[in-house]
Amino acid sequence: MQTSTGRAPDPPRVPYGRRAATVALTALAPASWGTTYVVTTELLPPGHPLFAGMLRALPGGLLALAVTRVLPRGDWWWKATVLGALNIGALYPLLFVAAERLPGGVAATLGATQPLLVAGLAVALLHDRPTAWRLTWGVLGAVGVGLVVLGPQARLDAVGVVAGLGGTATMAAGIVLTKRWGLPAGVGPLTLTGWQLTAGGLLLLPLTLVIEGAPPHIDASAAAGYLWLGSVGGLIASTLWFRGIGKLPVGASAPLVLLSPLVATVIGVALGEAWSLPQTCGFALALAALLAAQLDPARDGPAEARTREDRKHDDRIREGRTR
Repeated sequence: MQTSTGRAPDPPRVPYGRRAATVALTALAPASWGTTYVVTTELLPPGHPLFAGMLRALPGGLLALAVTRVLPRGDWWWKATVLGALNIGALYPLLFVAAERLPGGVAATLGATQPLLVAGLAVALLHDRPTAWRLTWGVLGAVGVGLVVLGPQARLDAVGVVAGLGGTATMAAGIVLTKRWGLPAGVGPLTLTGWQLTAGGLLLLPLTLVIEGAPPHIDASAAAGYLWLGSVGGLIASTLWFRGIGKLPVGASAPLVLLSPLVATVIGVALGEAWSLPQTCGFALALAALLAAQLDPARDGPAEARTREDRKHDDRIREGRTR
């Protein structure tokens, strides 16, 4: 098995004309995560969030390691562990706890605040000050998701709310640190995904055994649910997501998480849930916010001005990484 060498170069900014394809591929990840709530509530045995998180992460991580045959080297051992703990080890069980204890709408609305958390962390860690355009659309996106998924029937559970906010915060920190550290030389998104899934899964393994004990009974429906979450919602989605984070500005990639609650809502409507005019307005507002975040007039102006701004943006990131 080989080991990676060198330090990651700063990822190039994606040319404006080619950004749409990258955005579309990256958006497939949060769109697939929108199925987590229905899979968790309809297919998985309740009361085992750690086991679900471990099974979603570890098999896919080991498969990615077997395919890429690249291990971390140097400081990437602890960096991969930190990213795995944030993006996988903490995030996955917190999401399952929130899905079990909260209505999908409440959990989704908590997650919709993530772009705002990412914007705040980007200032501290990347020295990348968000523009008024993206901050405004970040707020409007959260409002839109709230209109879609919240209603008078929504109930609040303290443990579920804390888990939902915790998952949102850990993923926001994971996004910013992934952007800050980039990739080591010669390492691709699949390798980085394998490191993180394996690290997160190994962190969850002893906790699962100690806290939850023996695994639950897994019938055919549960097996299908775990397989979907571990493959499409785990290895494939995470690879696309980390690829996109490396290529897109952090202010453009973070709002794509709004697709998760929107997809969850569409699934709910398809299963017979009611739909109202305020929900329609909220859906349109959230979708507009998601799209508007990809177009920032302050940084996507005329080519010459955009080149100057891109250079300043990259200089700020490089300065932040060396501190």
